[in-house]
Amino acid sequence: MSSPPAAPPAVRPRRVVTDRRGGRSRPPYESFNLGDHVGDEPADVAANRSRVARELAVPEDRLVWMAQVHGTGVATVDGPQDGPVPGTDALVTSTPGLVLCVLVADCVPVLLADHVAGVVAAVHAGREGVRQGVLPAALSAMAALGARARHVTALLGPAVCGECYEVPAAMQADVARVAPSAAVRTRQGTTGLDLRAGVAEILGRAGIRDVVQDPRCTVEDPQLFSHRREGVTGRQAGLVWLG
Repeated sequence: MSSPPAAPPAVRPRRVVTDRRGGRSRPPYESFNLGDHVGDEPADVAANRSRVARELAVPEDRLVWMAQVHGTGVATVDGPQDGPVPGTDALVTSTPGLVLCVLVADCVPVLLADHVAGVVAAVHAGREGVRQGVLPAALSAMAALGARARHVTALLGPAVCGECYEVPAAMQADVARVAPSAAVRTRQGTTGLDLRAGVAEILGRAGIRDVVQDPRCTVEDPQLFSHRREGVTGRQAGLVWLG
């Protein structure tokens, strides 16, 4: 079987993770909130999203957002969308210049790319998504576009760390059935979850070895939004595209 053709030299995967600095939103969303579902002023969110497009030098309609539900829904997109893609926790594309956006405030933004096939994906990997199988679902959608695990690289963005993410023992066990390495002890010695460790384990079992982890903890870093730390707060974004 022949290998898929390589992406054109000018088209390469690009990945960015935002933080909370440099936007227009006011407390408690200050300042670069990109979430339009958290109670922030719509005009401020729109201004912040416009800045993303300007910084990436793409038309604003090339940003594709999700209405995330902590599930396993995957959408393959090939052009601008009429609003956030509903009921979706992963986006996949092979279309250059289409920026896939995942919103987080403690969950893991997973940015996947096959530079050979020219396929990228943005995945919202929270506790429920990891438990239910959002990562295998996203990898399957990438494979349908020609991606191969041996060529896929992954960036795991900032998320709550295992030392800060306390959960009941039963909840830990539910996730550990899918990703045993996610089961850890918190700083206080209680049962906890390290979602990034679990995501890396799942990707490794799928044949993906090139996994880079941003070590920042959203709870500990004040330059990042954290729902667990603040309750009402904004969202940063993980962005991936072929550019």
